[in-house]
Amino acid sequence: MTSADVRPDGLALDREVQDLLFREARTANAFSPEPVGDDQVKAIYDLVKWAPTSMNTQPLRALVLRSGEARERLIPLLAEGNRAKTESAPLTVILAADTEFHENLPSLFPHHPGAKAAFAEEDVRIETAKSNALLQVGYFIIGVRAAGLAAGPLTGFDAHGVDKEFFHDRPWKSLVVVNVGKPGENAWYDRLPRLGYDQVVDTL
Repeated sequence: MTSADVRPDGLALDREVQDLLFREARTANAFSPEPVGDDQVKAIYDLVKWAPTSMNTQPLRALVLRSGEARERLIPLLAEGNRAKTESAPLTVILAADTEFHENLPSLFPHHPGAKAAFAEEDVRIETAKSNALLQVGYFIIGVRAAGLAAGPLTGFDAHGVDKEFFHDRPWKSLVVVNVGKPGENAWYDRLPRLGYDQVVDTL
């Protein structure tokens, strides 16, 4: 990209794309029954997998819940205010961090033969897994919006309970539950304010 590609507003993306991904996108609290296909989920992942993580660790893992039985296992582990919106969603994804991500580093970071050994300590590995997977959670939400769908991310849930219920045989730690689908009736709360540039950004 060159300076010629930047628009007068300082951004390279068309205004419509900016709105789709950010300004007009909202956290959905109700969903239509229109299904979300496996092809859509795959397309979202195949887009957002290109976003950066430290040392290309890519620790994000996703468990897609479609069946009523799987949903029934999750609902009691959610905060009460998150249950109805999850019941209305055609698709729910548990996004987690793989604490054994380093096993993939020989293929993901091949130019550094010692990459896997650098994460031999469990505490370091868990911290790295969570921080980088949370980056990928953000990418996933933007990917859902890019697919023309609405995302309803939730952090109000019993993470230990979810890990025990769904990941007892995997080294995954749940981070965020995301409901995905087309928005239903009364899907939005009023838009809340955002902090301004001068409140957030400082320069040295």
